[in-house]
Amino acid sequence: MASPVTSRAKKLVIVESPTKARTVGRFLGRDFAVEASIGHIRDLPVNRLGVDVEHGFAPHYVIPAKKKEIVKRLRERAKDAAEIYLATDPDREGEAISWHLLEALKLGDGRPVRRVEFHEITREAIREAFGHPRAINERLVEAQQARRILDRLVGYKLSPLLRQKITRKGLSAGRVQSVAVKLIVDREREIRAFVPREYWTIDAYLTRARDRGRRAQPFKASLIQIGGDKAELNTEAEAQAVVRDLEAAHYSVADVRKRETHRSPAPPFTTSTLQQEASRKLGFAAKRTMAVAQQLYEGIALGDEGDVGLITYMRTDSVNVAASAQRQALDYIRERLDEKYLPPSPRVHKTRAKGAQEAHEAIRPTLVTREPDSIKSYLTGEQFRLYRLIWQRFLASQMASAEVLVTTMDVAAGPADAPNQYRLRATESVVTFDGFMRIYTEGLDDGDREPGTEEAIKKSVLPQLEAGDGLRLTRLEPEQHFTQPPARYTEASLVKALEENGIGRPSTYAPTLTTIQERGYVERVGKQLQPTPLGELVTGLLVQHFPDIVDVGFTADMEEKLDRIANEDVQWVQVLADFYAPFEQTLAIAEQQMPPVSLEPEPAGETCDQCGSPMVIKFGRFGKFIACSQYPACRNAKSFVVKVGTRCPRCGGNLVEKRTRRRRLFYSCSNYPTCDFASWQRPLPQELQPCPTCQGLLVEAGRNQARCLQCGATIERPEAPVAVGAG
Repeated sequence: MASPVTSRAKKLVIVESPTKARTVGRFLGRDFAVEASIGHIRDLPVNRLGVDVEHGFAPHYVIPAKKKEIVKRLRERAKDAAEIYLATDPDREGEAISWHLLEALKLGDGRPVRRVEFHEITREAIREAFGHPRAINERLVEAQQARRILDRLVGYKLSPLLRQKITRKGLSAGRVQSVAVKLIVDREREIRAFVPREYWTIDAYLTRARDRGRRAQPFKASLIQIGGDKAELNTEAEAQAVVRDLEAAHYSVADVRKRETHRSPAPPFTTSTLQQEASRKLGFAAKRTMAVAQQLYEGIALGDEGDVGLITYMRTDSVNVAASAQRQALDYIRERLDEKYLPPSPRVHKTRAKGAQEAHEAIRPTLVTREPDSIKSYLTGEQFRLYRLIWQRFLASQMASAEVLVTTMDVAAGPADAPNQYRLRATESVVTFDGFMRIYTEGLDDGDREPGTEEAIKKSVLPQLEAGDGLRLTRLEPEQHFTQPPARYTEASLVKALEENGIGRPSTYAPTLTTIQERGYVERVGKQLQPTPLGELVTGLLVQHFPDIVDVGFTADMEEKLDRIANEDVQWVQVLADFYAPFEQTLAIAEQQMPPVSLEPEPAGETCDQCGSPMVIKFGRFGKFIACSQYPACRNAKSFVVKVGTRCPRCGGNLVEKRTRRRRLFYSCSNYPTCDFASWQRPLPQELQPCPTCQGLLVEAGRNQARCLQCGATIERPEAPVAVGAG
């Protein structure tokens, strides 16, 4: 943190964090003193509502005890400063922090107090910001204040009601968190109600009729039509009847079509897409992603360069890019790659998020020539991986499209008198020009597969054939399948769903995901989010008694109204009044009609080693634990252990989930400390083990891949065996 102001000629700059203060101070020089507020210095009180609902929803802000020394210090610094600059983050939250500083430090004494805003912490951006200071935007402050008060009204009115009606500590409800839990609960109920339907596919492996020996390289064609209709085989008997026909059929090429397709790069990251991609490719939780991104934004010490902000502001829903940054990227592509990788014209990406703040920028590196490998030695492993992801995504977003040649071959099959009785199809996608894919390709959520994606693009497998060419059958492969239920949400797909539905804003995604798990409403199993019995119970009560609060459409409409406050379309007090009047009536009815409920503890599947009674699973401040069902007569309790379903490769014990003191998940042997085996990567289930090369332990290594801890080999992730006829 900067040294104290010693002269009235000094100019005082206030930012949020000490790291940001160091980085900004290095660029401003000796005429400025930079101090940190350590986030918000005022907020609504913790122990009461703090909002006068009878008189215009006036908030009563207080300075928390832990902030009083900070405020005292800042007042002393401000007293001796000739000019004061409020340089908090460039969003509504940052605007509100600046306004609270203005009020709490009593800066309205005639001295210049200016607001400066920059989206990256670089010399050029700071020079530009301080050259064009402005006044605090009162409408942005009102928009943030309305959101804060609305969240307080919902949380402080609903949470006590839940705690009163449900015998469980630590319950809460929230305007965004309750909708997020409902999405997860609804998905789980869809999965439970899902009835698998059997169906069969038939693949034929064919070669050119004239090829023999090594030249006869078979290619796969899948059955798509029977008698001109779509092939639908629902039973093994139906499939076997078709197999018998195809075994005796004549095969020939009916048609060959080739088309050149172009695949455009994904836009640069927003908060939402960064959290999604970091989850898919790096295995980061949303909270972890934002913490690391904050470090990259506020500044990293790069040797002789000192503290440097490596990325632009990481809370944004815009994909806009500054013209100067775009020129940097195009120059880099031209000089470091090749002219052919430049797009015909500079790319302009369009924001899809509802209510996106178009004036903001996307998340990008502050200097595209600062390649990840060139600064790797200055970064932690997490910082390097996230910076590399952001750098690759941004550079790729400005590159030429990839070109893919898609070949579709239709095959006719049938007896001599009905040669077109069956139609099969073979396809291949071959990259003829890699374009942006040379740098980066976007990951996909479970269940998402598109032609032309990195998973679908394969090497050429189809022989050169023309319509009318004869084919020879080498084998047929009928395969039984069952329709699959919708996939459970992951953190990545839940963030995507929240954004698509207009629920929450960039600053709320990570805290929401953290809260719903800490409250015990949702638990993370692998990467999947599953509701707990408590989450389902609370959601059911809210749906019954407060349907608007957990309604996606209502919540999205509320978000839009809050955004309109910033645009001066509506008054913040009116927005709150329109919400609170019916909410208060609903609350009064619920207090009378909501029945008290008791959630029976889930059996833990073991007995108490002190009294022999059954042990049960309970929720505490730090999550699940196991306790004796005879509490308080017996106070035996111990940690809850989640078994991975895989044996330890060293001693044969159970591998279990554990967390570090910083709550980072890892996997270790249940026989610790006798056996000290541990892994950061989740081991695959027992039925997918072991490594086919060395018989070592396989762990998750990204989408559809596994890595062996013993030999280091990366292989395509094996699929769990499915019993024939199951379903």
